[in-house]
Amino acid sequence: SLDSVDATHFARITRRDRLADVLDGLAAAKAAGLQPVKVNAVLDPVSGLDDVVNLLGYCLDHGYQLRIIEQMPLDAGHTWQRGTVIDSEAILGTLRRHFDLRPDPKPRGSAPAELWQVAASADHPAGTVGVIASVSHAFCSDCDRTRLTADGQIRSCLFSTEESDLRALLRGGADDAAIETVWRTAMWAKPAGHGINDPDFVQPVRPMSAIGG
Repeated sequence: SLDSVDATHFARITRRDRLADVLDGLAAAKAAGLQPVKVNAVLDPVSGLDDVVNLLGYCLDHGYQLRIIEQMPLDAGHTWQRGTVIDSEAILGTLRRHFDLRPDPKPRGSAPAELWQVAASADHPAGTVGVIASVSHAFCSDCDRTRLTADGQIRSCLFSTEESDLRALLRGGADDAAIETVWRTAMWAKPAGHGINDPDFVQPVRPMSAIGG
């Protein structure tokens, strides 16, 4: 996770002056042979469009795959507002002023990110960048994913307010069949959409940091 390569912006966003630690961690992952190294970025409403160009350049230069995620209502302070989200159109519009972007020809399938090929230039090598437009262009109809939280709960949708407890089953000695049944039941009840843009949408109580994201 890296939202900016500007040290001042990074410290303000994360409330920690530890940009160097994150960059060192990415370099260590690449050195260890983990490929591809994917970098998730959620752009800050204030500085995000200023940050994204340098952020993509940095990832291209180091061979990382940047994934830019629209800000979603999973913040700890529950202060998310639809009107402050930097949407995919603004993101791509900004990047196109500095990079030659072309749609990735490979089928997207159920992947959350829409991929774009970035042509090589005098400043940066070629690469790819992904945009996850969960808010402005929801891809719920193609989603086949579940979330296993850090404390052993299953969510059939990232924004679900209901969870199925696998931890209790595992600690209670349940066999694989029982665990599979609970997981399948959760998936059969998967909602048709996350409802972020619905007027009666209720943000989950637990923020992203509390569920292991």
